[in-house]
Amino acid sequence: MAAVTMRLPALLAPLDSSALRGGEKHLVAPGDTITTDTGYMRGHGTYVENDKLIASVAGVVERVNKLVCVRALKARYNGEIGDIVVGRITEVQQKRWKVETNSRLDSVLLLSSINLPGGELRRKSAEDELAMRDYLQEGDLISAEVQSIFSDGAVSLHTRSLKYGKLAQGVLVQVSPSLVKRQKTHFHDLPCGASVILGNNGFIWIYPTPEQKDDEAGGYTANLEPVPLSDREVISRLRNCIMALVTHKMMLFDTSILYCYEASLPHQIKDILKPEVTEEIVLEARQRLLDSEG
Repeated sequence: MAAVTMRLPALLAPLDSSALRGGEKHLVAPGDTITTDTGYMRGHGTYVENDKLIASVAGVVERVNKLVCVRALKARYNGEIGDIVVGRITEVQQKRWKVETNSRLDSVLLLSSINLPGGELRRKSAEDELAMRDYLQEGDLISAEVQSIFSDGAVSLHTRSLKYGKLAQGVLVQVSPSLVKRQKTHFHDLPCGASVILGNNGFIWIYPTPEQKDDEAGGYTANLEPVPLSDREVISRLRNCIMALVTHKMMLFDTSILYCYEASLPHQIKDILKPEVTEEIVLEARQRLLDSEG
């Protein structure tokens, strides 16, 4: 009979949040006055009252020139054109798929906004519409790019590049979108033997790094070959490392995940989520990040 480890609940000691996020941050709660200077422009998460710029959500104040906005610490995903997202097909409709992307409203992937198998670009016919469920059906996971935002805030997606499309075998991790760092690329082949897609919407996909890129498939064939145990162990370790970083509110990007992975190697995969081990490896990863920045 296997032994079972039981733990009593314990208060988690928070790490220094200013050091974790790389410098001092201006945190505000709803109703807090951000500035009384009338020269600033009102951005998302703020409103003006009595010549004061006031926060409407709890979050971090961000300033870009004269524009002031508040990035919510915990919120649904608000799409921006060009974002990379990971989503799940929830419904097949006429000439479109509905996609769950952690947004307030379901996102939309139009039949006209995809590459057909083979990567060919052409006008979609009635036969293509009848075969929609052969390409993507309910429950399928996809990677896509935000093409536009509708007037009601819903997101329109496209998968016209061969790097987007249906996701095969891997692990989906859901985190707060505010913890995913914006980068030039959100597709990373890590040296540990696995790859990650860091969706701006907080959906992270971890999968075995393919030996060769299959551009002929057009992104709609799923490789269902058994995944070797060594690859599954790497994926499981990466998943637990991401959850450890999330526990301590550290930003997620390729370097922070890799440093956390390397710090976790002396420990067994199942032990990474123990509070004392989590704190140890996150502190080591944070220190390496600070050293590399210095």
